[in-house]
Amino acid sequence: MDALVLELKKEIIEVLNLEDVKPEDINEDAPLFGEGLGLDSIDALELIVLMEKNYGIKLSNAAEGKEIFKSVKVMADYISKHRTK
Repeated sequence: MDALVLELKKEIIEVLNLEDVKPEDINEDAPLFGEGLGLDSIDALELIVLMEKNYGIKLSNAAEGKEIFKSVKVMADYISKHRTK
């Protein structure tokens, strides 16, 4: 699970062009939206594409995404259970 969390942090940094952020700067339990990383709805779309492209996971609705994208740890847990790639 730790390897997946680190992999996700690196992918999030790359996909969202977070140039001044390092994987160790991202708290795996911190919210991705709002107070944590401060991501927005455009970033959410990028994360949906990342999950589909890298892990073969298609989200069926926005509410599901809201739950999955609570934190890096929650994302990693969801991916580990549902990945097809």
